[in-house]
Amino acid sequence: MGKQAGKKAFPCQECNSSLATMSDLKKHMRIHTVNKLCKVCGLSFSKGIKLQKHMQTHKREKHCPCQVCGNSYSTKSNLKIHMMTHTGEKPFSCELCGSSFTMKSSLKIHRRTHTGEKPYSCQVCGASYAQKGGLQAHMYGHTGNKPYSCKVCGYECIARSNLRDHMRIHTGEKPFSCEVCGKAFSLQSTLKKHMYTHTGEKFHSCAVCGTAFVTKSDLKTHMRVHTGEKPYSCAVCGSSFKSSSGLKSHERTHSRENHYTCSICGSLFASLYGLNTHRIKHTGEKPSCDICNASFAAKYVLKQHMRVHTGEKPYACKMCNSAFNRYNSLKLHTWTHTGEKPFTCEVCGAGFSEKAKVTVHMRTHTGEKPYHCEFCGSTYASRQQVTRHKRLIHGYVKKV
Repeated sequence: MGKQAGKKAFPCQECNSSLATMSDLKKHMRIHTVNKLCKVCGLSFSKGIKLQKHMQTHKREKHCPCQVCGNSYSTKSNLKIHMMTHTGEKPFSCELCGSSFTMKSSLKIHRRTHTGEKPYSCQVCGASYAQKGGLQAHMYGHTGNKPYSCKVCGYECIARSNLRDHMRIHTGEKPFSCEVCGKAFSLQSTLKKHMYTHTGEKFHSCAVCGTAFVTKSDLKTHMRVHTGEKPYSCAVCGSSFKSSSGLKSHERTHSRENHYTCSICGSLFASLYGLNTHRIKHTGEKPSCDICNASFAAKYVLKQHMRVHTGEKPYACKMCNSAFNRYNSLKLHTWTHTGEKPFTCEVCGAGFSEKAKVTVHMRTHTGEKPYHCEFCGSTYASRQQVTRHKRLIHGYVKKV
């Protein structure tokens, strides 16, 4: 008799799964390789004996100390490579773009950004990567394993380098400094982006509004302003966000985690932006406009203000050709198309598209007229009404 249909005759020795063919079993077994992971350097191995052998490389005596910083290395060649971080020497250059590197292997990996080569493939889903580390990090998506965690706040990540970068949030360490202005950063990638503020280089432009960005990822995030896409959702309340950083900050409002502390008064904040905005209360420093010298409580308000000078209107209406310099203005405008009036008068039930209009409307019920004409003393319920009165009756024209 033939083999019974659907029978899974190849059991996995690591878990309780059974596979239909030996080929399927071999593919499945690769999921378990990340469990045999070196916690020192992140390399993974197919067998425990190989991991044990590899661990001996970390236990070797480090008898080659660096005379500059004191770090020690097991071989002279490793020390030589390390010394280049102090001297700035980068002997291996890319013939296509001129980027230089301390190691030949780093140059080899870099060249793949030009060729598109991705030699490391996931045997589970087929995704491919230019670096072995990228594949190893990807494999955690199948296993759900995050072997590195922060002892301060419990943050978990898939790579030791991620944890190292994260720890600078707590230590305040900023080892990467700008040679032009001296500003320091916790990440090398952030310094690289900062350098473009000196050179003015912005390679990635929005096809909708023309705004240019330093990185492709910044442009991708910006495009969600036009599409309305919010791919990051909160598992607790369902709120959606345009960026992962926005979601992370929001999630702390549920967990009550406050990772950012004011060094002056000890107040805690869920986001770095919240802390920086708070610091203005102590320092009195407010970001100001280089064109008209107006000052603002936060950088994002200054950014909105700058659009008054540049004429930039990144928020476009999908129903007509109108464009706006603020998202809230677009939102209010959209209601002129939909007829939506979400703000209602509690007295008579009249609906309005703006909350401010409800406030003005309520004065028809209360009789309140807080705005007065300085020429004749007449009073009005809104600023617009008194401005209209001064123009028509007194011939007043506001000076620009």
